[in-house]
Order: sequence, then C-alpha cells, then structure tokens
Amino acid sequence: MPQLFLIAQLAGRAVAIESGQVESVVDIGAVVPVPCADRQVRGLAALRSRVVTVIDTRAALGLPPAEVQATRAVITHVEGHHYAIMVDSLEDVAPFDLLPMAGVLLDAGWRATGCGIIERDGEPILAIDLRALVPGLSAIAA
Repeated sequence: MPQLFLIAQLAGRAVAIESGQVESVVDIGAVVPVPCADRQVRGLAALRSRVVTVIDTRAALGLPPAEVQATRAVITHVEGHHYAIMVDSLEDVAPFDLLPMAGVLLDAGWRATGCGIIERDGEPILAIDLRALVPGLSAIAA
C-alpha cells in the first residue's frame, strides 16, 4: 500500500522522507551555536515560540560542508524534542510504495540513514529515517 513521502534534495541527492516523520517544513533564520555539541549540531533556532535543535545534515552524513549553507528544514519530533533537519530544497509530496534496499551500495552515512527505496518515474530514490541524523539516536533508529 502506498505511503505519502516528501521528496527533498540533500547534498545533491534526491531523498524521500515518510510523511509521518514530518511535522512541518520551514525556513530557518538565525542559528545560535552550541559550545561542545556534536559536529552535526549546527546550533539552536527559535521556531514558533519554541527552540529547535538544528541538524547539519551534511555533517551527520560525514560529507564536506556546503559552499552555501541551507536555510530550508524539515521539522521532526523525536523522543519529546523538535529537530530542524536541514535540506537543500523541497520538491514534492506524493504516494509511493517503499521497497527494500537489497543490493543498493551506499557510503556509510547514507547507509546508516537509508530505510528503503521508492521509485519515481523509474528512478530509484533513497528513503531516509530522520532519526538516524540526530546525534545519539542512530542506534535507536536501527
């Protein structure tokens, strides 16, 4: 049975995010750095009368920093906390069947985040689990 997915661009790659993980999509303003935080934590930002932890997705995936930092984010709620997962851009929301990742070769960061594949117009797109991008939660997501 098809599930609803948000299609986003992340580090130059199309990814699919199951809609149940998405609370909202926003543009992030000022980010305040957090001393001694994990390198994938860009900092904290104010969002609608609450504070969210901003996750640098490229750092979480073990990729080099982008020349221009992203300002778009997918807000997700994990274990009582809100996180802003930075994305390059957002494309579409549509229903897809989630397929297994059998035989898909991925780098370590993508492999830890991937939870399946969807096919859009014959093109495979990696479905990711946002929890795997949050420091300390990757073991829980697995």
